[in-house]
Amino acid sequence: MSKPAQPGTAKNRPYRPCVGAALFNRQGLVWIGRRADEDAEGEGEGHWWQMPQGGLDEGEDPYEAALRELYEETSVRSVSLIREAPDWFAYDLPPELVAKSWKGRYRGQRQKWFALRFEGDESEIDVLDPGDGHKPEFSEWRWERLERLPELIVPFKRGVYEDIVAAFADIGS
Repeated sequence: MSKPAQPGTAKNRPYRPCVGAALFNRQGLVWIGRRADEDAEGEGEGHWWQMPQGGLDEGEDPYEAALRELYEETSVRSVSLIREAPDWFAYDLPPELVAKSWKGRYRGQRQKWFALRFEGDESEIDVLDPGDGHKPEFSEWRWERLERLPELIVPFKRGVYEDIVAAFADIGS
């Protein structure tokens, strides 16, 4: 389960609404990207691995936002929906990041995740020059077994990734 708020975090701040995309290939492996340090947007510096995710704009449909974020971070458009996670998953930022992240407005993120099937060719994936001219968030990428993801993510997001693994465990290899 996701971790509750840690002592010292700004518990009165809301969670930033966010979406995520668990992109599965035909072999049942999931796409992960290695975070680039240049723009550690809200989550601190580090070369950890994660799946595509990002903010949900006000009034935006979560599924459409997940497709947008996937494209902006990977250039991928060739997908089909497998299913939506049954719940929203949340994590709290470590106390030292709360004031620095997202202008101090949020305590962490509340995320809606979608499992998607990659229907294209790997040549479609481009993390160094991603869709719509967005700044690269990843320096490299690979396919990985879903159950390994919690050990590859930044520690304060592990609870969310454990929830994602539980929600989509039957999809993976």
